Amino acid sequence: MFKSGGQRPSASLQRQGSVQKRVCVYDLRFGNREVPTKWLEVTGLDFNGFLQVLRQKFPIHSNETFVLVTTDRTVLDFDRFEELQDGSTLHLLQQENQALSVATKEHITFEPHYDTIIRAGTYEYYDSEGQKSLPYALAELIDNALWATAENRGVRSIEIRMLFDETLGKPAVIVLDNGRGMTSKQLKNWAVYRLSKFNRDNGKSANQSTQQGYVRPDAVPRSLNSDISFFGVGGKQAAFFIGGSTLMISKSADSPDVHELVLSEEDFKRKERNKEDIYRGDILHRKITLTDKPMKYPGVIDLREVDDDMQTLYIRNAADTFEFRASAEKDGGTVEGLIRYHPFLYDRETYPEDPNVVQASSDNDDDDVYEYGDLQQTRKQRPIFECFWNGRLIPYAKVSEFSWCSRNKKSKVPEECYSRLSGVLFTDDKFEVTTNKLTFTDLETKLNHKETIFTRVVNGQKQRSNIEKEFTQWLQNCHERCDKQVRFLGYKETITRTDVPTKKMQHPWATFSSIEWDGKVYKEGQLVKSQKIKPTLYGTVVRFLLNGNYSEDVFATGGEVEVNLEPTAFHDKTKTILISRIDKAATEEAIKKNIANDFAKLPDRLKVAWPDGNPWPQSAVRSAGTPLGPLGVEILNKKEESISRMPSVGQGPVRKLIVELKVIQHSAKGDQEVVSFVAQHSPKWAFHFKRIENLIQLGKYTLTLTTAINESNATVFGGRELPSYKLSFTIKEGDAESFLIRAVSSTLNVGLPFNISLLIKDCYDHPATPPPNLKPELTCSGLKVSYEKVDISGTTVTIRGVKVRGKVNYQQSKPYDLKVTLPGMKQDTQSISIVLLPGKPHSLHVKTEGDPITAENGNPIKFNVEIHDEAGNVTAHPKQTVRCQVEGLPAVVTDCSSTGAGQLVTKPVNLKIIKGEPQKLKVQFDMPSQKNVASVMRELTVLPSTRVSSMELYSQDDENLVLRNKEMIDWLAGGLLENLFYRLYDEAGRELPLTPEIASKIKVNWTADVNPEDLVQGMLPDVQVPTQVQEQRFYQVSYQDQSVSVSFKIVPRPDEPARLKATSSQSTVRLGETLSENINLVLVDRYDNVTKALTPDCVNHMSAKAEDLDKSAITFTWQESTSSVLVTGVQFQSGTPGPREMCLTYRSFVEQVIINVTAGVPAQVKLVSEPEKPLQVLNGRGISTPFVVQLCDEWGNPSPDQRVVVELLSSPSTLKVMANVMSQPVNAEGKASFTVNNVSGPKGYYQLEFKGSFNLKPLPGPAVNLTVIPDPNKPVSLLVEYDTNAKFPAGGRFPVFLVTVVSDEGSPMTTFNPAAVSMFLWNGAPAGNRPPQMATELRCSKPMENEKNDCFHFRDKDIPEHVGNHTIQFSLRIDGRQSLFSNQIPINVVANQPVKLGPDSQPPPPVVSYSKAIASRTLVENMTLRIMDLYGNPAGEDLDGKVKVSIMNSSGDNCKILPLFEGKVNSFQFSLVEGKAHITRLAVMENSPGEDGCEYILLFKPEVSMVSTLLAPFKLPFHFCNDVENQRKMSELTKKKDELTKAVGAYKEVFHDYKLLLELLTNQYLDACRKEAEQRHELNSRNMKIAEHLSVADVDRLVAEKTAEVDRIQRMPRRVCTIRDNFRGQQDVLGMVGHLAFVQDDAAAWVIAWHIRGDMDCVITRTTAAAQRIYKDTQGRQQVMPLDSVLPPGHRPLPHIRNGYPLFNPPGNPVHARELLIYPQDKESCDIVFKNLLGDTILIDDLDSANSYRKAVVQNRTQCPTILTRQGDRVSARGKFGGTQNRAPPMNTLQVFGAPYPQQFYTLKEQLELLTQYRSALQKKDKAAKDREDHRNVMNSPDTLKKDQDMKDKERQLKEIERQCVSTPVRPVKRGPENTGEPSGIISKRARQRML
Repeated sequence: MFKSGGQRPSASLQRQGSVQKRVCVYDLRFGNREVPTKWLEVTGLDFNGFLQVLRQKFPIHSNETFVLVTTDRTVLDFDRFEELQDGSTLHLLQQENQALSVATKEHITFEPHYDTIIRAGTYEYYDSEGQKSLPYALAELIDNALWATAENRGVRSIEIRMLFDETLGKPAVIVLDNGRGMTSKQLKNWAVYRLSKFNRDNGKSANQSTQQGYVRPDAVPRSLNSDISFFGVGGKQAAFFIGGSTLMISKSADSPDVHELVLSEEDFKRKERNKEDIYRGDILHRKITLTDKPMKYPGVIDLREVDDDMQTLYIRNAADTFEFRASAEKDGGTVEGLIRYHPFLYDRETYPEDPNVVQASSDNDDDDVYEYGDLQQTRKQRPIFECFWNGRLIPYAKVSEFSWCSRNKKSKVPEECYSRLSGVLFTDDKFEVTTNKLTFTDLETKLNHKETIFTRVVNGQKQRSNIEKEFTQWLQNCHERCDKQVRFLGYKETITRTDVPTKKMQHPWATFSSIEWDGKVYKEGQLVKSQKIKPTLYGTVVRFLLNGNYSEDVFATGGEVEVNLEPTAFHDKTKTILISRIDKAATEEAIKKNIANDFAKLPDRLKVAWPDGNPWPQSAVRSAGTPLGPLGVEILNKKEESISRMPSVGQGPVRKLIVELKVIQHSAKGDQEVVSFVAQHSPKWAFHFKRIENLIQLGKYTLTLTTAINESNATVFGGRELPSYKLSFTIKEGDAESFLIRAVSSTLNVGLPFNISLLIKDCYDHPATPPPNLKPELTCSGLKVSYEKVDISGTTVTIRGVKVRGKVNYQQSKPYDLKVTLPGMKQDTQSISIVLLPGKPHSLHVKTEGDPITAENGNPIKFNVEIHDEAGNVTAHPKQTVRCQVEGLPAVVTDCSSTGAGQLVTKPVNLKIIKGEPQKLKVQFDMPSQKNVASVMRELTVLPSTRVSSMELYSQDDENLVLRNKEMIDWLAGGLLENLFYRLYDEAGRELPLTPEIASKIKVNWTADVNPEDLVQGMLPDVQVPTQVQEQRFYQVSYQDQSVSVSFKIVPRPDEPARLKATSSQSTVRLGETLSENINLVLVDRYDNVTKALTPDCVNHMSAKAEDLDKSAITFTWQESTSSVLVTGVQFQSGTPGPREMCLTYRSFVEQVIINVTAGVPAQVKLVSEPEKPLQVLNGRGISTPFVVQLCDEWGNPSPDQRVVVELLSSPSTLKVMANVMSQPVNAEGKASFTVNNVSGPKGYYQLEFKGSFNLKPLPGPAVNLTVIPDPNKPVSLLVEYDTNAKFPAGGRFPVFLVTVVSDEGSPMTTFNPAAVSMFLWNGAPAGNRPPQMATELRCSKPMENEKNDCFHFRDKDIPEHVGNHTIQFSLRIDGRQSLFSNQIPINVVANQPVKLGPDSQPPPPVVSYSKAIASRTLVENMTLRIMDLYGNPAGEDLDGKVKVSIMNSSGDNCKILPLFEGKVNSFQFSLVEGKAHITRLAVMENSPGEDGCEYILLFKPEVSMVSTLLAPFKLPFHFCNDVENQRKMSELTKKKDELTKAVGAYKEVFHDYKLLLELLTNQYLDACRKEAEQRHELNSRNMKIAEHLSVADVDRLVAEKTAEVDRIQRMPRRVCTIRDNFRGQQDVLGMVGHLAFVQDDAAAWVIAWHIRGDMDCVITRTTAAAQRIYKDTQGRQQVMPLDSVLPPGHRPLPHIRNGYPLFNPPGNPVHARELLIYPQDKESCDIVFKNLLGDTILIDDLDSANSYRKAVVQNRTQCPTILTRQGDRVSARGKFGGTQNRAPPMNTLQVFGAPYPQQFYTLKEQLELLTQYRSALQKKDKAAKDREDHRNVMNSPDTLKKDQDMKDKERQLKEIERQCVSTPVRPVKRGPENTGEPSGIISKRARQRML
């Protein structure tokens, strides 16, 4: 039986005109036995005829299965048999994939193609132009390997092996690659010379259904497109150029066979000699053997490691690039070009030299070297452009230049700039190259054609402009920006200049502290003079400016310098000039001299005179009214000259001076100006001020005289205060002359003391001191006035203890005049008006009509009282309460506070009258709140009354039966007590007659239905006895609200037994337990009263029964004490919870008892609700569905026992589980819910266990299987990579730190914003897990080209400037509350290169004199100097040498006389050991020469031979004085100057930081505004109109609206895939096929899902390991497909399209089915999946169109794939259709693809994302605005203004001290060497004589 695609009817007759055709057949069916080989004649035979011949030639049984394949393993069928060529080789196998048992040969012919003739003239020789051609021959072989590996999805490996070991054979060159390999057909085509790729027919492989024609690949700009194996000659030419034979070994990816072909020069010669066909040979086919495996060879070189090739050097040394594009209009060819600029740097050209070119010998040094380097390093006359074709270098093709990039006469760019250019041209295959790919044939001709258009390209976009102009401007910019000449040093900051008129040039400007120019260094603070500027400027350098973005020392062609014009008092401004305008010939001495001459002309101080004498000294004290002045004032300059105007500057205006006088009064309310005058200058008396006589206000005063400019009233000129004068004085009060009575309360009380205060005053009404021995006199008409004493305090006199007595009317107040007289005063008498009221309570007065007082028993009593003061006046005061206490009655009170009088009414008097006799009572009156008022006693007589006082009840049936009060009556329960009567008696015991009025006041408590007529007759209602025995009821008969009453109680007794009653306090019992409370049985009467009729033997006649009741446990027990029976042992053993009815029987009595049976004792925990299984959780995530467990008893009944605690545990313990609660008691239903919020642990399988605990006993519970899979979106660690061998010099730059965020699955994460990653640096050792608060935070850098993009880079970070241990740690902010930290990295910062000599601590500038005392002459004492780096770190521990100390002038000139050291020497030397020199003492000699008051510099110069660079010396300034007094003053001034300098520096640093922060915040605000505007513009471009002033709340409203719309769309009905995907989200898992794609069209989704219905639930994985894991987890039940084992198929057009053109007009709108799939994510992988599942399956409209289409395709001799129709039909690739197997069932029976969301959904999602970004930008803008405003408020706050004023004050003080230092008195004679004395310790002869 033959296996093939099918057989056709045989055609027995041979076709006429058939070409002769033979095939060779190898019989390989039976393993390793001898293989029969036969040539069969098949001319004119069809496939059936061939099979008949085959059966005749080979023994094949009729039922035997076999297969015929070509050497490419293509199975033979009708179509493929027709395509067989003459001489083809076939293999006869048992099955298609059977391995070859022996090697077979295939005979081929490879005659040259006709291209050999037509292209014979093309240059095809390698060894030309004197070049070494071996690299280009190897390049041809690599081209073939690149083509073979073009479709590799993994690593492309190409190796060139050189074999020279003759023991293994002849030397050979091997080229290996891991490409797709060649079939035997392709190998044959390769052997044909000149058969290019455009003409090859590579045949069909076993898995290919369409012919492989040439398809031009997509263009790859500026890179190899792997399509450069082009002409069909290069590989063979290269092979035979290198050697004499070539061996091709190849295996295609879809075939198990290896093909070998040998081409040999010796074989060609042999065939020629034997007259054989030269172009015939054999291809050997065999299986894979071990010799095909790769071998290891020494001496491996990776091309990626080569970094000295010219292209790398060009790119590395280029400073800027110019990109352009050239379009050839003729044939559409495109050239992309790139020009590089290699700048002149510092002292050399950077144009790279070819390292392979032998350099000229450098032994002959040329002394005449060009100042800025050797221009011979430029490109000289070499062409600019190297040329590439399809990304491959064409080595012999060079293009010199184009007209637009060559220098012309009008160009302002220096000529040498054109020699600093290199470039490349990238062409496509529209430009022809020679077959050996060494040169172009027409490139330069086409490019220089007039129709070729050149266009500049910027950021990938063409620029419509003149390219020559653009290039010239670019080159000019490169020259200005990149070529370096002036060296700018000490970068400070980047600023924006507002003084530049052109806005474009205002930013950025980098500022520097110094420059190096023409061998000279200019620094901040250095004095400079201008040149070529009128007028000539003198000033101090503020900073140097360079336009552009710079952050470190830089060379540039020029810049500007900002100068503070001197003297400041003249100019008070800065000016910016070009650096070239600095006069380099000017000396500092000349500049200072010019500045000093101008400075001495300025006003210096005020001279004040008192023309009338009587000057006021400082802090003078004068009485009010004392005159001040007159005053005369002169303005003096430093030359003590009187001036009246400011000295003029050049031709400037004249500024007259004035003097302003002000008198300021200082008070608690603030300073107040009381006098102000301005004086103009007068030639006669200068500035004059008249006498001031209005100083009468007391307090402190200050008189100020201030110099001002007349025109502007300015008191500051040139930043310097004009001279002023201050006088402080005090004005005090005069003598006492009058007084004033201070306020006294206008209302006074009789006898109540008070005080009178008197204020003594002078004539100006100021408080004054009272006179001594003062005795006041007090009088008041009609009243007596007295006082105790007089107190004097300061200016106040107080008369204490004043009392006024007399009779007054308390109801109407009257005013009185009180006069005070002080004898001896000018105004001695003052009076005040007072009102006198009664005084405090003194006595109590009770008004009565008689004594004793009488009252009837039962009535209240009234009393009237008054309260008097000590003068007998009725007085009223607060809390005047009078209390009356009647014996036996409660006390009564009345309030007399308002009137002083009141009435007291007592309660009715109710006494027990005995025998009608009156009773005596005592009454007391007092005032509880007034203990000083005496109480009053009175007597009360109480008389008997005639009211009802007693009652009596009796029975009419028996009048002798009288009911006693509170009597107990025994009566039958439910009975009736009848015929009750009552009688009433008064206090004398007499019976009172009953009247309707009295009867109406009789009340009974047992009924409301009372007959009034019966009550008048004395008859009471009948009494109903209660029915319950236990109910003892109270009965009462009362008269008039129970004032008189009689009560009794009736005790009921039980009736006869009526029923059996059962009682129990508990009616609930658990299953399996006994009822804890017993049931009590008794006999009761009809009213349910216990009758006690049961007897002890009744228990024998009782029984009980109920469902599930354990009757054997029931017990009946007699209770003697209660005459009842106890039922015990009630227990239920099974059943479900619920009520049970238990029936209890005794004789004829029956009782029913309901017992509620509940669940039994908790015995187990069951799971009643859980998430879907299988349960898989991402590491670090939670489980949204809660676990609900139910507590049950042993019978499975739910138990609500809340004493049971359920605990959630994990197994094994490596799984960490966080739930809302890990342990909790069950609720009232016996349930507990656990929501797992987080699960973390290693990848694997776990269990969640639920266990209960009841009374410390465990209860078994369920366990849930759980699979933890790693979360690829969860960061778990930070991996830090850096050069661990790097050193960290202080002030240097850290190496690049690469920080990788590692996910839970171990892969790098790149989704985080770089702003979330920070680097922390702090001083000290590692501690804890987090950086300390004082750590410095650094941000990451932007990645550069060719850097890894899966990590964050920290580049160019500054190393701390101080040596020692430091720590680095990196952090990642995951969200607002959580951060991830790396391990802490300890680093050791070491000293940098030694650059200077410096002390351990900076000593203060010394001040010395030439005195004899050594202390006054000491310059340095105990000072240690060290070799240091730039930052003050000791850096010379390994250096030895010496330190030379000398003295130099501070100005740098040599004209001053220099002091000498002890020993009369001008220098000293100290040893420098291990970088350290200690100086014990260094002093000047006695009587040392030097200028008094002059400043010198002590120069410590290190001399170390082991240092290549010169070390900077240490300079210590000192002052020299001629005497000790000057030395002391200078020392004090110097010390104070240092303190003020530090304070002013600190203030300036703070204000500088404020300014920098304001600039930073302003830039942040502007940047935020720009970004907000960009986001708003982007929204507006997306048809979302956003207003300019929109708030965050408005944006939130828009977001909410869009979100609601998205939610609405998501809730709309939509076709979804119903297959459960339980594996999606796992590592390396894409998901199930049905969930990987959406299909918009319902019909397409239906028919495609049906077509691959067997694959819809297949799980797609990225790796085989992941597929094997799922296979293992599901025990092989889940089908899987790993992508790493799937060959990505190519992209073929529809079969009716060939070479881009349709063969016919197709019906039914055919389309590849895979093109209708929409991939929501991972498009590349999904495309591979569905290309393998669907292949080239076509979707068409209907079945008729499908058949027509297939017929037309086949007629064009093209294979037609499977066709699906939108109506549900299928036409297979073999042409079959119809039947149920080719008809799709209804959609509702299939699992189909889901439908995508409508386009509006994605538009809304995009708008939401943009709105979110806009909201963030808006928030940042608002925050930036608030931060800037807050900082501006801080800068304008009172505290900041106070600091600014304090700084200005200290600056004035500092200038004054500097002036004093300059103006220190100088002796007229200089001390020269002739005045010098001897060194200390040696006393001269003359000095010894003076001592004697």
